[in-house]
Formats: sequence, C-alpha cells, structure tokens
Amino acid sequence: MTNTSLSLQHIIRKSTLTENAPLLILMHGYGSDENDLFSFSSELPEDLFIISVRAPYPMQPYGNAWYAINFDEEQGKWNDNEQAKESRDLIATFIDEVIAEYPVNENNISLLGFSQGSILGYAVALTYPEKVKNIIALSGYVNKDILPEDINTRDYSNLDFYYSHGSVDQVIPVDWARQTTPFLNSLNIKNTYSEFPVGHGVAPQNFYELKEWLSKRI
Repeated sequence: MTNTSLSLQHIIRKSTLTENAPLLILMHGYGSDENDLFSFSSELPEDLFIISVRAPYPMQPYGNAWYAINFDEEQGKWNDNEQAKESRDLIATFIDEVIAEYPVNENNISLLGFSQGSILGYAVALTYPEKVKNIIALSGYVNKDILPEDINTRDYSNLDFYYSHGSVDQVIPVDWARQTTPFLNSLNIKNTYSEFPVGHGVAPQNFYELKEWLSKRI
C-alpha cells in the first residue's frame, strides 16, 4: 500500500492490533527507495505497524536520497548538511502526521535506518527525543553537524539505541561507528553495539539480533 497524502511517500504493513500499535518507521540508504528495507517487515513482530518511507530527493537514473553527497576534487566527499537538517525535521513532522492518520501508539515509536537513513535516525532522536523511543542504526554514524547545539542539556532518558556495523565496510569506515558508543555514553543514553564480519550491509545474524532487541522493547 502506497500513501502520498502525507509529507513523505511511504508504504505500510498494518499491525494485528487495531489501536495503539507500536510503530516502526524504516528509512532507506542513499540511492535506494521505500521498497528496500520493507523486505524486513515480514520477519518482524506482527503487532508492529510498519511504515517504510521514501527519501525526498530523487536521484538519476533511479533511487532517492535524504541529502546530497557531493564529490569535489578539492573537498573530496562532503554532505549537504542543510538538506540533512531539512530531512531530519521532515521526518519529525511525518511522525506527527502518522500519529494523526494511523492507529499507532505515540509513546511507542521506533526508527530503523540503514546507512544514510541511520544517520538521519540518530539526528531525529537526538533533536526530537520526545517523539521516539527505540532507534536501530545499521551501517551509519553520528553526524554531529546536524545535531542541536544544546545537546548536553537535553533529556534523553527515554531513548534506547541498537547500532551495528560491518567490520570491513568499504563505504562508511567502521572507526566512525566505533565513536558512537563513547558519544552516547557521555549523554547517558542506553545503547547496544555490535560488529559483524561483512561490508556495507546487514548480515543474517545482525538481523536476528536487532529483531530480538526490538521485540523486547515494544
């Protein structure tokens, strides 16, 4: 089912619950679309109301991005952080729209992102902690340039993170992911980190582990 009436195009899998269903929002990576992570949905708990969203910036010849990644001879590879902030805020708005549109529990909202989608997941949670509860960040990292300046004074006591990375990831270095644990610990945020001997992707054991982690928290 595709819905275009809200601020982000998306597809859904309804919950077995008819009201107050725990919500899981899926955010794909750079150059992909809403169908990519939606393949996870059939393996996840049936009481979850699952929404897979499409990033707002279309790419050529296909796919979408949450923000541009530019390649420059002098600067190398760099992110359009203004676009990233706009997407971060767009997801926050989308969460409010979903709560108004679908029979979900506004106090039990989880985000699952891969790569660029996980970078946005960190940003949404750390900017709007009142809107989400559980965050699964696969093959990403924390981009501090798209976080609020008053991060050290905010209440993050309700947040819980699961994040994982491939130890031989050739797209986003594993060292970037390893910096997440001390960062989240410094903010007293609950977190769980795992590495798997894969590249830029999700190993079967990784999926099993995140599924178990999420099932205990919804």
